[in-house]
Amino acid sequence: MKPANSVLMSYGTTIFTVMSALAAEHGSINLGQGFPDSEGPEDILQKAADAVVAGPNQYPPMMGIPALRQAVASANQRFYDLNVDWQTEVMVTSGATEALADSMLGLIEPGDEVVLIEPLYDSYLPMVRRAGGVPKLVRLEPPAWELPRDALRDAFSPKTKLILLNSPHNPAGKVFHRDELDFIAGLVKEFDAIAVCDEVYEHLVFDGQPHIPLMTLPGMRDRCLRIGSAGKTFSVTGWKVGYVTAVPELLTPVAKAHQFVTFTTPPNLQAAAAYGLGKDDAYFEALAGDLQGKRDLLADGLRDIGFEVMQTEGTYFLSVDIRSVGFNEDDEAFCRHITTEAGVTAVPVSAFYQQADVDHYARFCFCKDDALLSEALERLKKHFG
Repeated sequence: MKPANSVLMSYGTTIFTVMSALAAEHGSINLGQGFPDSEGPEDILQKAADAVVAGPNQYPPMMGIPALRQAVASANQRFYDLNVDWQTEVMVTSGATEALADSMLGLIEPGDEVVLIEPLYDSYLPMVRRAGGVPKLVRLEPPAWELPRDALRDAFSPKTKLILLNSPHNPAGKVFHRDELDFIAGLVKEFDAIAVCDEVYEHLVFDGQPHIPLMTLPGMRDRCLRIGSAGKTFSVTGWKVGYVTAVPELLTPVAKAHQFVTFTTPPNLQAAAAYGLGKDDAYFEALAGDLQGKRDLLADGLRDIGFEVMQTEGTYFLSVDIRSVGFNEDDEAFCRHITTEAGVTAVPVSAFYQQADVDHYARFCFCKDDALLSEALERLKKHFG
């Protein structure tokens, strides 16, 4: 039999699947995979239920139902003062990961160079390579996660088609600040490139910090695609509803890919997401505030046990230095160890790098019930003494 695609077949099972299976096998508290314990706001769930009964339940428009595209445009105006034409500049996808895949397939020509910042979400590299792109990797490293400006500049060249920027950043929990974004924007403009901006955690930012879309910076409106996620914003990760905002010249080729990947997204979920984006400021403030409280609960508890905890400015995640509790093997061994011996599961940060030399940090997810986080801390405290 002739072989399958060599790019995709070169990747194994994701670390999230591996660790989740190990957690289930050992009855461990799974703080590895990033999904909330809650089922999302009841009013949004009810909107989805009502919409599936009322219909229509046939193919919605390829670009998304008008109500959600209008809601995305309104949210861009409301939160970031971006004036967006919902008819030509917004598209709905079956999750943000599909939006990322569509962007790679629609924008990259074979041989184009793509700048990627490690540690990175696991779909980025496979899709860049499958689209024929040549990845140019730049590393953020713990504990400070500082942007390596010289290395980033060196990664750009006349062959650079785009940079993929994730902020707030998974797994680092870093929110890129204005001076860093200005530097990135300057490189994008200097090298006549595009920025694909993964902003799925845009409303999960802590300590009063702002989330600043790269698209809002001078000269970047026509060079950015901004990707959002109803799953992250409304704690319904299984719904897989994403959306892309970009000028028509950038959105059109991405839509060409979308039409041959999923074509549409369930209309009832789109209707519910549209309703959710119209919720008042109190909802979005509470979302970030509640998660900040969970971050602090877990971070303080881990510090009390003896872990060195990295700063987390946004997302669902925080990372710890496993050496601080005397663990001298690598981070994958640590995550397996605490799963089987302490009954708590994390994921190794080295899994987010191509070279596993950053191998003594583990990522914990804190978007869980407070009681579950407290129980996890008790188990770790008992184990590490």
